[in-house]
Amino acid sequence: IAYGAPHKQDTSEAHGSPLGDEEIRLTKEGYGWPIDKTFFVPDDVREFYAKRADEGKKRMEDWKVPFVAYTREHPDLAREFQRVMERHLPEGWERELDALKVDEPQATRQSSGKIMQVVSKVFPELIGGSADLAVSNNTRLKDVPDFSPKYPEGRNLHFGIREHAMAAITNGLALHGGVLPFAATFLIFSDYMRPSLRLAAMMNIPTRYVFTHDSIGLGEDGPTHQPIEHLMSLRAIPNFTVIRPADGRETLGAWKVAASERNGPVALSLTRQKVSPVPGTSADGVAKGAYIIGDVPGKACVLILIATGSELGVAFAAWKQLADEGVGVRLVSMPSWELFARQPKTYQDGVLPPTVKKRLSVEAGITFGWERFVGSEGASIGIDRFGASAPAEVSFQQFGFTPENILARAKALLNR
Repeated sequence: IAYGAPHKQDTSEAHGSPLGDEEIRLTKEGYGWPIDKTFFVPDDVREFYAKRADEGKKRMEDWKVPFVAYTREHPDLAREFQRVMERHLPEGWERELDALKVDEPQATRQSSGKIMQVVSKVFPELIGGSADLAVSNNTRLKDVPDFSPKYPEGRNLHFGIREHAMAAITNGLALHGGVLPFAATFLIFSDYMRPSLRLAAMMNIPTRYVFTHDSIGLGEDGPTHQPIEHLMSLRAIPNFTVIRPADGRETLGAWKVAASERNGPVALSLTRQKVSPVPGTSADGVAKGAYIIGDVPGKACVLILIATGSELGVAFAAWKQLADEGVGVRLVSMPSWELFARQPKTYQDGVLPPTVKKRLSVEAGITFGWERFVGSEGASIGIDRFGASAPAEVSFQQFGFTPENILARAKALLNR
């Protein structure tokens, strides 16, 4: 405040008791600064930082000399160094990922763990770890050591149970450059990381977050560990991309987006429980944010089912039943709101035609926010209360994430 412009006294409780004009004047006098100057920087401060700038330039020039020699002796390594420092993608980076087989029934956290091993080889700059949950998150990189003074080339970081510090460290790594950092924990604990998540979004830095145990499907840990509002909370952060894949194929697509994005943070929301491959899912479709899983041939679309993550498989069963009954129903997978919002309006309208007003969203989280996509004539199946301690299949049954309930709600919507 002493550096700043004159400031009027604010005595409101909301703002506390900042310095008034008189206090600012006396403070400036005490420092020997001109009273009439605003945003004043003393000469000795200017000289100090000008000197530091000159020193920095000299150190940079001194560094360039041996680096030129290094470039001649090790051209491939020098090019790789420049690539990672400039955040460029390695040539042909998608080939090994596209060759992966991820069609088996398994939790998306397990699919992610398998994919990460390939990502770590394609991107040697990938480094990160978990808040003491690497085994549960499936984020431990194999065939590379843990980072330590003995192994500075190590790429597994042990953050301990301190999610906020983990996210702040990850931001620091991203800002330094030369690495592609990730952090992992349960989705519920993203609350502890929020200040640093928000800063990563503000600073447009490529941090990666692997959030597992992403719904009531985590089971008997109960409501303290079952995220309800967390997906929407993360979606509310500007410039923050959230991806909730439905199966192994979509998880592969999610990692392709996460690995290639260089202008902001990306979070993956992954299941603890096993999920089966959903017919029609696509790794490439994830990059669009939302895409069509199926229509009914020969029938005009009168109803759209929209689902994310582990609920897509349940919605598919309901869609098939409706299709068998001759209803013109479309099933849409929407793994990422943010990626969908980046698509041209023509693509968005092609997936969600404005003329089709009957829409039903299905997601194991709060329904708040889904009105953006279902509109005033649509409805949402979600959880607007806290969860309960029970096996995944029991919880989903009790909270209405079943083909039968989706079918009943869809028919009610059509008849409304």
